[in-house]
Amino acid sequence: MPHILDRPIWSALETAHADLAEGGKSARRYPPSIVPFAASADDTPESLDALEDLPSQEESMILVESGPIAIPAGLAVATEASVVQMIAERPHERISDSRIQPLTESDAADMLDLATLTKPGPFTLRAQSLGRFWGIKSEGRLLAMAGQRMRQTGFIELSGLCTHPDFQGRGLGTLLFRFVAGEIAASGDTAYLHAYAANTSAISLYKTHGFALRAEMNMRVVKRRSYRTAGGSTSNFQNFSGLK
Repeated sequence: MPHILDRPIWSALETAHADLAEGGKSARRYPPSIVPFAASADDTPESLDALEDLPSQEESMILVESGPIAIPAGLAVATEASVVQMIAERPHERISDSRIQPLTESDAADMLDLATLTKPGPFTLRAQSLGRFWGIKSEGRLLAMAGQRMRQTGFIELSGLCTHPDFQGRGLGTLLFRFVAGEIAASGDTAYLHAYAANTSAISLYKTHGFALRAEMNMRVVKRRSYRTAGGSTSNFQNFSGLK
């Protein structure tokens, strides 16, 4: 029986994030100004045609599913990669630390700057539309952050985890990872995350913090076929969760 996280983008846009969805019953996406995620309801011709209609000529969309990802004729694959989806094996303990503070809209530009520098995955000025974020600052400078991205009934994705290169190796990423996992558990939901399958060091670290492999996933970045595409690198989307 399919799991709600097998098609995480679709299930999020159908449930907890339905108010953010663009599209209709056959295909939906998040507003590109928030995150370039999209999904079809299934692989029927009707759904794939609807998926093809979502992007403009210049836009790209990211698709993530547990099985093979069907692409309509009018879209071309720009990049693709193997991804793992990991899920918390148990509820994480809620922790507190005076260094951690909630991030707000006033922090959006600093958050985007940090994400642009460290590349934890697709990130925009409107990332906080998806869920709450927390950070660690020093003298007003954002050193590290983490937060919540997709959510489904009973599940919240831990994402946007990154630390400024000048402050890596001090445990800030691990602290925020544990903190956000604890906040998700305290809300009554189960934390999960995504990482590239080739990022074995991050996967091993997630395992030490109580996350287990739930499923192997596929990711494709697609654009309209008439728009020039280039295959190969996933450099713009280096990590999904970003623990260093």
